[in-house]
Amino acid sequence: MARYTGPVCKLCRREGMKLFLKGDRCEGEKCAYTRRPYPPGQHGQARIKLSEYAVRLREKQKVRRVYGIVEKQFRRYYFEATRRKGRTGEEMLNLLESRLDNVVYRLGFSQTRAEARQVVKHNHILVNGKRLNIPSYVCKKNDKIEIREESRKIPGITLALAAFDKRAAISWVSLDKANFAGTFTGTFAREELNAVSIRENLIVEYYSR
Repeated sequence: MARYTGPVCKLCRREGMKLFLKGDRCEGEKCAYTRRPYPPGQHGQARIKLSEYAVRLREKQKVRRVYGIVEKQFRRYYFEATRRKGRTGEEMLNLLESRLDNVVYRLGFSQTRAEARQVVKHNHILVNGKRLNIPSYVCKKNDKIEIREESRKIPGITLALAAFDKRAAISWVSLDKANFAGTFTGTFAREELNAVSIRENLIVEYYSR
């Protein structure tokens, strides 16, 4: 399945909530979901009762779209989580939060995960002093992530860092703003994922059917 390249605001409307896929725009009056809080399409405003299967499917699609990954990758994270100790749903979220593109986003080097993926792919990121351009790389505890010195004046990165203080604090990353660097501490805490309501138990039920 190819990566979605259409209007991302449609994804928020389809899932019935803000997924914060466009950074600051999602907070303003131009947000498409604020103006039209119903699914896109001809029958978007019709009242449709979802089946139990549809509820689980929508939850899975919502989380997949928040992290910007395709179905094959998402399924792989789920089955990897089933092999770990602990609750499968939380372990899956832990893996998703450990992705390099997500860590770059959490550290404030980008305003969205899509931008973070681009920053990684364009060779602007060093991990433990070495250049790494694989967005799906799973960060390990105490990995040091920093912006290459040649890339520190890129407007998108400086603007994102300037707005970092507006975000809610996340315990599994530690930022050194002055040096354009941060550390992935690895101490994932499920209760800190409050920006988007996630019901990971429904995703587990979807794949367990």
